[in-house]
Amino acid sequence: MTIDAVNEFSFLAGQAHALGVEAPASVTRVSVAAHGGRTISALKYTDDEPVVTLLHGAGLNAHTWDSTVIAMGLPALAIDLPGHGDSSWRADASYTPDNLADDVILAIEALTSRPQILVGHSLGGLTAAAIASRRPDLVERVVFVDIVPALDPKIGPAELRAFYSRQDFATRDEVVDYAMSFGMGSDRAGTARGVLFNTRVREDGRVEWKHHFAQLALAILPEGAAEGTLVQNERAWQNVESIGAPVTLVRGSRGYIDEPALATFTHRVPEATVITVDAGHNVQETQPVALAAIITASSETE
Repeated sequence: MTIDAVNEFSFLAGQAHALGVEAPASVTRVSVAAHGGRTISALKYTDDEPVVTLLHGAGLNAHTWDSTVIAMGLPALAIDLPGHGDSSWRADASYTPDNLADDVILAIEALTSRPQILVGHSLGGLTAAAIASRRPDLVERVVFVDIVPALDPKIGPAELRAFYSRQDFATRDEVVDYAMSFGMGSDRAGTARGVLFNTRVREDGRVEWKHHFAQLALAILPEGAAEGTLVQNERAWQNVESIGAPVTLVRGSRGYIDEPALATFTHRVPEATVITVDAGHNVQETQPVALAAIITASSETE
């Protein structure tokens, strides 16, 4: 079976089997009206009220959380950020965390009924900070996954810029080969899942990235700074420092947060819990069980 001959939920049973747990009783795609006639799309895992809402990173989509949610066993909502997955693109192509938060707040209000454990990876983490700062009533706890508002641009952004410099391919299998050459995905099957959800076939038969972010040539990422120089996002720092809910930072040991960035975070947010796991940037894909345990533990903390 080729990676084109499946629907978006075809992989869940196999992922659950690999983790030694049961698949969610139900997973549905839902949508919410957003500003300007756009829509925000999301995955709702189980029919119960969500207790965890998850926001993915730039260039990813809600399915990046599948294995983590399966391992958690908690009712969850995974949202496609604007410009990603099945959510609408912004006409102004402005995907700042504060702009993203405007739409995500609408989705959380419409699709949840209690304060959430808000989990955000990378760009989704900065978006989570904006939400928690602006709407503390929606948030029980915040879990940042391999992101702080200080970054050496030679570590993460340079890799992403190089990866997305190529915009189209002959087949999805070619995209899988390309992604694996950058060390993305823990195995070919997992990489193929990500490729299926992150690409689409154009009318001319070529395969291109599905998300708007790739079309922007990564304009929102910093470049030109010297290696070892942290680029600080002061607006994001204001959001993080104003969060009243408990904060946990999950850091990949081989991710985007180097020691200077971590030191800056622990200095500016001393009350936060910091947990380092053996992973790269996409902790939710390579260490879903470990991440699920951290999120689950946070749900049980009084």
